[in-house]
Amino acid sequence: MNIQLIRNATLVIHYAGKKFLVDPFLAKKDTYPPFQNSARQDQKNPLVELPVSINEIIQDIDAVILTHLHLDHYDDAAKELLPKGIKVFVQNAEDAEKVRNDGFENVEVLTEQSEFEGVQLIKTEGQHGRGEILEMIGQVSGVVFRHESEKSLYIAGDTVWYEGIEKEIRTHQPEVIVLNAGDNQFLEGGSLVMGKDDVFETSKAAPNAAIIAVHMEAVNHWALPRKELKAFAEEKEFAGRLTVPDDGEALSF
Repeated sequence: MNIQLIRNATLVIHYAGKKFLVDPFLAKKDTYPPFQNSARQDQKNPLVELPVSINEIIQDIDAVILTHLHLDHYDDAAKELLPKGIKVFVQNAEDAEKVRNDGFENVEVLTEQSEFEGVQLIKTEGQHGRGEILEMIGQVSGVVFRHESEKSLYIAGDTVWYEGIEKEIRTHQPEVIVLNAGDNQFLEGGSLVMGKDDVFETSKAAPNAAIIAVHMEAVNHWALPRKELKAFAEEKEFAGRLTVPDDGEALSF
């Protein structure tokens, strides 16, 4: 397996001979206004350019996985640039309808028994924050990849640490885990995705797994710098299992 962080939560994953694109956020730097009621209101999104060309990202893609449809996971550029006949997996029927309305012709709702050309794809739950903010922020999901020739891979998606993540780890025993760990948040309501303590809890729940932290420093409401997470992992003695890749960096397992 090869996992390349493109930017934010956008990943290119080569797994069992297939190329998957996860949560495509493909616009040029400064295309969209800042997310309101959050930090850096003077900075447009994305905050940084794509580290590789669009062609390199989308060439020979076999399938796209959309964990949810927020702008920084599925944007106007992705809607325009991705081929309309590509296989697209989404989390529920509501998202499927929206994606079909964007012109995509081959859309499937992920389940716990989904499969794509020999690769098992298992939908997992997530919680995009805590408390009252959940009523406005919407449903999210993650996905587990399985194949007899590969290590198991768990992409948690836009979620904080809570008992549901512990349950998914206990159920699926993933060997590689990707966490959205920028501690993104609005001015009130708390964390929307994992912060450093959430990453630490995940590491304790999966003591044998390699952990990759993404969704960092790419949109204006991020709160946790890569440097701070790395230092925290050293302090808590799990840095040997944590990778915090730069945009464009690829990891093999």
